[in-house]
Formats: sequence, C-alpha cells, structure tokens
Amino acid sequence: MPTLYLSPSTQEGNPVVIGNSEEYYMNLIADAMEPYLISNGITFSRNDRNASLGQAIRESNAGNYDLHLALHSNAAPPANAGNVQGADFYYYATSAPSREAATILAENYKRIYPYPEKSRPLATTSLAELRQTNAPAVLAELAYHDNVEEATWISNNIEGIARNLTEGLTEYFSIPFVEARIPVPGTVRVTSGGLNLRDRPNTQANVLRVIPNGATVTVNGQWDNWYVVTYDGTTGYANAAYIAV
Repeated sequence: MPTLYLSPSTQEGNPVVIGNSEEYYMNLIADAMEPYLISNGITFSRNDRNASLGQAIRESNAGNYDLHLALHSNAAPPANAGNVQGADFYYYATSAPSREAATILAENYKRIYPYPEKSRPLATTSLAELRQTNAPAVLAELAYHDNVEEATWISNNIEGIARNLTEGLTEYFSIPFVEARIPVPGTVRVTSGGLNLRDRPNTQANVLRVIPNGATVTVNGQWDNWYVVTYDGTTGYANAAYIAV
C-alpha cells in the first residue's frame, strides 16, 4: 500500500488576509485529510508544525515514502498584492514521478477550484522540499492567501480541499478512492485456512499476508466488495464477505 509524507506549512509568520496564518489553514487541511488517507489505506507521516523545514526534509528522507506532499498557500509580489489568483503544483523539473503527481493533482483540483484554468503543474529546481527530498515530491500552492476571495474560499472549503487532494493521490497511486469513514473492528470468518490481505482490490493482486480465522482487524473503508483493512500493522484489501463487522 502507498506511503505518504504530509508536510503542511509551518509558516505561522505568513498572515492570511482574512485572519490567522498560512500555517493555520494548511494544517486544517492536513487534519481533514487524515480520515480520508486512513480510509483509503494510505499510510502517512506528518511533519511537526513547530519544527524547521530542514527537520521535515530529514524525517521524510529517513522513511521509504512513495510521495512527499507539501501544502502551502501563496502571496503575490507587493505590486500585485491581493489581485492574483491561481493554484500552482510544483514538481522537480527532472523527476518524472514528481511531474506525474503534480499533473494529476492540478487536473483534479480544477473540479473544485473557482478558477480551474489557473490550476497548473509547474516545474522548478529551486524549492528545497522538491530538491532535497528522496521521494518524488509535490509542493502545492493551493490559492493566494493575500486575496480576500481566495482566502475566504480556502476557509470555507477545508473539507472539500482535503477530499479532493486525497482523490488525486489515489489516482496517482492507482488505487480506488474510498469515502472517509470511522474505522470499526471486524472479525475474520473463513471456513479453512486464512484470509488474504492484498495490495490492490482484486484476486490477482499481491498477497501482503494471510490473516488467520478469528483474528480481529480494523476496517478503515470499503470499495465494492473489498474492505480496506489493517491487521497487525499491515494495511491492504480483503474480501468483505469474510469479515464480520
């Protein structure tokens, strides 16, 4: 199953025109993403909002993540302050996986963003979270926080942004999108042997491990007749017919 390092802004000194800071709103979005990530079986770690950018990069590089996603909002240069709109999904210029992730996220974001023609992937080699991370990385500037309309849109759409970003991640990871739900316990019920926990929701997918009959699992979400299940620290897909919840 995919792994993500989630890195919302730690820039509490960047004021948002309607109040609070860039750090505040980006962490609200990250908070709202967590239930979606869990329901979709995306294992994640998250930066410490009180730590430095360098610490976040070191933590990301210490793990074996499939993607590093940084969440930010933007501000225009002084001459155009408050008059610019746009959502920029930056990727490292020579990284094909980074470009693919940024393109998918930018395209999907058009579905909810007020200015869909201004949601775009952009190449760069200057941003530390793209240049210094081992994992493919995307730095998302989700709107302009010095623009009243855009800042208000962020504030009013935290849940929708979180859902949309997670939906884009599932497309990048080639797994189905599952709506967020509260995890519940379940019990494996098979007549013989055990229940296969797989890395994709189909019977030909790789088996991550076999869950014994009678074992307790955590059911995080459901897609068709498959549950997203965590058992003994491993998350995957299991046939829902063999789990009692």
